[in-house]
Amino acid sequence: MNAPADSARVSLAGHTVLVIDDSAAVRTAFEVLLALHGARVVGAADPNGALELLQREEVHLVIQDMNFRREATSGAEGVRLFREIRARAPGLPIILLTAWTHLETAVELVRSGASDYIAKPWEDARLITTVRNLLDLRSARAEAEALRGRQRAARSALAERFDLKGIVYESEAMHTLVAMATQVAHAEVPVLITGPNGAGKEVLADIVQANSAQADGPYFKVNLGALPHELMEAELFGTEAGAFTGARQRVGRFEAADNGTLFLDELGTLSGSGQAKLLRVLQTGQFERLGSNSARRTRVRVIAATNTPLRAAMRAGTFREDLFYRLNVIELAVPPLAARREDILPLARHFLAHGFRLSKEAEQALVRYPWPGNVRELQNAIRRASLLAGGPEIGTAALNLPAAHAAAAAEPELDRATVEQALERAGGVIAHAARDLGLSRQALYRRMERLGLKSEPPRSAAP
Repeated sequence: MNAPADSARVSLAGHTVLVIDDSAAVRTAFEVLLALHGARVVGAADPNGALELLQREEVHLVIQDMNFRREATSGAEGVRLFREIRARAPGLPIILLTAWTHLETAVELVRSGASDYIAKPWEDARLITTVRNLLDLRSARAEAEALRGRQRAARSALAERFDLKGIVYESEAMHTLVAMATQVAHAEVPVLITGPNGAGKEVLADIVQANSAQADGPYFKVNLGALPHELMEAELFGTEAGAFTGARQRVGRFEAADNGTLFLDELGTLSGSGQAKLLRVLQTGQFERLGSNSARRTRVRVIAATNTPLRAAMRAGTFREDLFYRLNVIELAVPPLAARREDILPLARHFLAHGFRLSKEAEQALVRYPWPGNVRELQNAIRRASLLAGGPEIGTAALNLPAAHAAAAAEPELDRATVEQALERAGGVIAHAARDLGLSRQALYRRMERLGLKSEPPRSAAP
């Protein structure tokens, strides 16, 4: 050990640290060092005393040696104590004190859930940094868990009040969007749903319809992108016999959806003449069948969806500005799946066939993959993996994700939120968070430093 850290001290006030070491001198050194930074320190000379203290005291972090008798050198006592503490307090940060001879054991325990290890003799400043980071992560994890609890309660309350059509999500972004969909459902105005292909625009339209005043009325869906231009207007507005070669009298979707809802998907593919007729229906409620001069009236709630950037299309002259503003009374923008990674695993588990489960490695690969095809690609990947898996557990090989192996091998660009979420999921265990992110332990430390998470790579143990 060295002299205490300088006057720029980090406050550890309000935290209790349990130091377990058979050396009274070591316990005293930790007590002096940590007390200088505001922490309360309780000490134990052996495992039995430590476990008794854990029952009596509210401990926020443990620093434990690996041997507690002078003749003991194997580290087996420390392993047993670590496992006992971990069983009693799964979320409690544990720092292992180790010598060169116990380094492999310490590394193995880090893989099993220890938060970190520090070599004897330690460097005071580095130890204080490690303690501070682990306590900060523990507090962040508690706050995140409390937030998740509030979010679960909010999702449950929303599902009790409204028909959410079985939508699966956990992200706050989707909760805000779904809540907005239920709020605007009763307003008799058009709704425009934007977002990339496969992101879930249709299920959002279903939520709006199911909670609207027209919920019991007719509900039709038209994929405009799947229709040839010459048939699109006939599909929407109907035809009279003889309107074109082979045409028969036919009721269009606007007429059939009277007093109900019409969902128009792939709106950006609608032709210029189709846009003009759609604008007229929205403005006046009137339309004509193809081949007829007689105006008909309809009262339809229109929900439109598109993956086309309509503002750019307006600038290019391919989409009418007046139609855009008529439809864009309410816009629901669905984010891509890559922007709401909290939803990936809940969706994947939802898509799993009965009797199948995902391996830990498969879950990590799913979270790392960018999902350019969004929810639809995820659903197809899970269905394919269920067919290819050799047993009930689906591994990364069965997923066969194009970039899965490259993502695991490279050091990807990660934002601060992604790193913080991985640390929260891992309970502050650096080794687990690094494995979750597809990084080495040292690479995660480097990334935390660059993102201002106030951590330094641990010093290698010295003989």
